[in-house]
Amino acid sequence: MLQLGTSVQYVKGIGPRLAEILAAKDIHTVGNLLNYLPFRYEDRLNPRTIAELRPGEMATVIAEVRTSGLFHTRTRRMPIFQMTAGQGRDRIKCLWFNATYLKDKFKAGQAVALYGKVEADQIRGELQLMQPQFEILGDATEDGSSDAAEQKLAASLEVGRIVPIYESAGQGRLTSRWFRRIIRSALEDLTPDLPDPIPKSVRERMGLLSPGEALWKVHWPEPGESLQELQSSRTRAHFRLIFEELFFIELGLEQKKRQQKAQTGIAFQLTEQVRAAIKKVLPFHPTAAQKRVLKEIASDMEKPVPMRRLLQGDVGSGKTIVAFEAAIIAMEGGYQVALMAPTEILAQQHYFSARRVLENAGYRIVLLTGSLEAGRKRETRRHIGQGNANLIIGTHALIEEKVDFAKLGLVIVDEQHRFGVMQRLKLMKKSGEAALDRAAANLPPARADQSSAGQPEPDVLVMTATPIPRTLALTLYGDLDISVLDEMPPGRVPIVTRRISDDRADEAWSFVRKQVSAGHQVYVVYPVIEENEERELKAAIKMYKELSKRIFPDQRVGLLHGRLDPEEKDRVMQQFQRGDLSIMVSTTVIEVGVDVPNATVMVVEHAERFGLAQLHQLRGRIGRGAAKSYCILMTGGKVSEEGERRLDAMVRTNDGFQIAELDLELRGPGEFFGTRQAGIPSFRVANLIRDRQILEMAKREASGSLSGSKFEISQQEIDCALRHMRARWQHTYGLVEVG
Repeated sequence: MLQLGTSVQYVKGIGPRLAEILAAKDIHTVGNLLNYLPFRYEDRLNPRTIAELRPGEMATVIAEVRTSGLFHTRTRRMPIFQMTAGQGRDRIKCLWFNATYLKDKFKAGQAVALYGKVEADQIRGELQLMQPQFEILGDATEDGSSDAAEQKLAASLEVGRIVPIYESAGQGRLTSRWFRRIIRSALEDLTPDLPDPIPKSVRERMGLLSPGEALWKVHWPEPGESLQELQSSRTRAHFRLIFEELFFIELGLEQKKRQQKAQTGIAFQLTEQVRAAIKKVLPFHPTAAQKRVLKEIASDMEKPVPMRRLLQGDVGSGKTIVAFEAAIIAMEGGYQVALMAPTEILAQQHYFSARRVLENAGYRIVLLTGSLEAGRKRETRRHIGQGNANLIIGTHALIEEKVDFAKLGLVIVDEQHRFGVMQRLKLMKKSGEAALDRAAANLPPARADQSSAGQPEPDVLVMTATPIPRTLALTLYGDLDISVLDEMPPGRVPIVTRRISDDRADEAWSFVRKQVSAGHQVYVVYPVIEENEERELKAAIKMYKELSKRIFPDQRVGLLHGRLDPEEKDRVMQQFQRGDLSIMVSTTVIEVGVDVPNATVMVVEHAERFGLAQLHQLRGRIGRGAAKSYCILMTGGKVSEEGERRLDAMVRTNDGFQIAELDLELRGPGEFFGTRQAGIPSFRVANLIRDRQILEMAKREASGSLSGSKFEISQQEIDCALRHMRARWQHTYGLVEVG
């Protein structure tokens, strides 16, 4: 009998060669194969006759191929493929556009299942199916008679039932029909007594089917099953499999959170002296949201367990000043603070901001980035190691081997989704441990037993200006406590966003001229698309020449893009920040970390090519002062339906959380951050957008399960569930053991 963990090559009909093709689909075991769910279902239980069909309805028809071939029309450059299918005297025409690949697909006499929307041919009045889904069921003449074919069809997995439809694999070699046969075979050979790792009381409360029953019913629905519930993954079988996947992800995150709380942390003192130090450096009266969030952070820092908190807030909501306040709590307690940023520009901006806010209060602040010259880098590392530096701001350079902290108490990671999980962990582990371990290697034997045992873990605050929808926060940061800055500081004027086509560019440049004449500054942004980066980069350079020489010859225009060396980038940015440049032509390098309060206009060319979150981040570079600001989204050529939705959202709202929800819906969780390193779990059956409510249930049940007695769960059941989770944590969900 097959077990869920059995290699897929041992399923009847697969073997080593086909197992290699399946591996490309991340199908390695029988369990992976059975979690390869149908992406839709066809009701072939009661297929319609052609005579019964009516325009406008979705229908399944099983008929015989009569004729097929390509033909050209005067109005279309690409040929149309037409196939006529029949049942006795009744016929229906099927049309596919740009489908030359179907040229040799059909043969007269074949039985074929067709599924699609029935339409009426306006000219001839005949019924037709436009671009229908199809499946060739068999050859009506292969056994010498149509009777034999009908008997074969009746006994097959293809008709007379609700049929699961699977995505093909191996460039179409492993078809939907192949998957039906193989999955059926695997289910028939599967051990009947599959263990259920979900605790019994959870199963009963959620009304869950057994694992075996759920797998059978999700692949081979019973005749009475609702087709609508099947298509929307809302049957009891789907619910069981989705809940199980989300439950074990949430169980793992909850376990990580509890393990972190069990570690030794630093209990910072929030004395009157510390409170006075915080008040002394505040440049403005904090918002109610900033006060609430600081209270949450300070409360965590007072506890003798390591803080693990995510601070999220929209662009301009004041996260940085809250982070500096947290840094004061640590520095007043005699500890060092490390702030890691993803780019040199952002690290430098934090450095200058920190010096402006904190240096007069007596804190020593240093900057450590890759571009520092070797001697200065050595000197900075020496100050860090000796404890002379209180706040250390830098890029990836902070996690280099040579960097040791004397007494690291707080780690702040900005725009954290741009770092890998392991990079964050490396910085967290650079408390006094590395310095002690390295020193121990060079100590005399009598002192070599001085180790970092019992060294407290530093607190960690991760920040992001990319608002994260709740469903992603529950999975991506389920092991972190979350604070949200949902209020803008007073005086921030909402940005006016307008959309125009590029044939109205003269109007945009006229508006830019007025703003510059009024003493304001302007960004003009061009996209960089990886597949065609050279051409796009030349477009930015070309437009820089156009704007500086022809359109604004009387203004100082700068150019910033990713191919400039760091020193040149810094020089240009500093010129813009000082006001020496009126107009900055740039690629998306300004998306994060440029703070120029005098910049009031942003023109984004080819705005339809940008992602929604990226457009929102870009827009956040303006409106940082008291003057009214304007974002002009200029489009060129035809805009896709998805592009229209993105642009409409930008014009409609400045609310980053609304934009994030739509962005998640449009792009899906896997692409939300644009990097696999973000640590998003790999879902086989769940969908974070569709299954939000199930995710909330799974989180509640996972948390309750680890509480044990409250949910009437035995320690044996908890241990069983944790073993099941750990066995799948990295390979199945793609998550790492550390946070």
